Amino acid sequence: MTGAGHVDGDAGVAASRLQLPAGHWPTLLDGLCARFPAIPRAQWLDRFARGRVQDRDGRALSATDPYRVGLELRYFREVAGEAPIPFRETVLHADDDLWVVDKPHFLPVVPAGRHVAETLLARLRRTSGNADLVPLHRIDRATAGLVLFSASRRTRARYQALFRERAIDKTYEALAPALPDVAFPCVRRSRLARGEPFFRMCEVEGEANSETRVDVIARSEDIWRYRLQPVTGRKHQLRVHMAALGAPIIGDTVYPRLLETDVEDFSHPLKLLARGLAFVDPLTGLRREFTSRREL
Repeated sequence: MTGAGHVDGDAGVAASRLQLPAGHWPTLLDGLCARFPAIPRAQWLDRFARGRVQDRDGRALSATDPYRVGLELRYFREVAGEAPIPFRETVLHADDDLWVVDKPHFLPVVPAGRHVAETLLARLRRTSGNADLVPLHRIDRATAGLVLFSASRRTRARYQALFRERAIDKTYEALAPALPDVAFPCVRRSRLARGEPFFRMCEVEGEANSETRVDVIARSEDIWRYRLQPVTGRKHQLRVHMAALGAPIIGDTVYPRLLETDVEDFSHPLKLLARGLAFVDPLTGLRREFTSRREL
């Protein structure tokens, strides 16, 4: 099994964990190469040499150490030649329990795929030294705006409950084509399911499991500014719902059609912004409201 653990001081990246499964490999190196065939043997040797394969207590292991079933390892995911993302986040609020961060477009919240060090979580852990920072929710890499982080294990569950109980008011803004024939405000409800390819979502028949409230903030001739308030938090919900209404969000390369893109092309951001978050703080009982400083 794998999961977040300690933070590496150099990269700010959480260690993944692996409990060695049954096998008869003579060395740790042989076992790891068999377990992760996509990672070259030379790359594992380099990780061992730099102390980036460790036991559960953080002690560096050797590539030639014997393979022992059940041994718990810590290792650090790396992406060779990971490209920097040339946009910076802004910390709007930070205390011992809660951080509020204004994320730029193109920056993932957590490590995934080719993004490990260049993620919001890794950057914040690296600059703060706080290994307990954990996002309480996520927004797409393509979306900019507010993300809440728990800064303490002691109070994390109380903030997580806000999302589970839908006790947070979330407001987004989007730029999309005009919809003169739709009466606003309106509500889009539908059943979302995984589509093709695997990372896309689609609307299917069945009981609705997603709901978005849509209104218009400003109108111009062709492009309107919309206020989107998700009642539920399904993957890509806002993007799917706007495309289904007939107004795909400007810059969307996934909905309604999948377009070929260069992941290092930052010239056409998705015009979607997590503008506001409001909730009653479970620790103080006071209402808190936060607003992104970014503009579309």
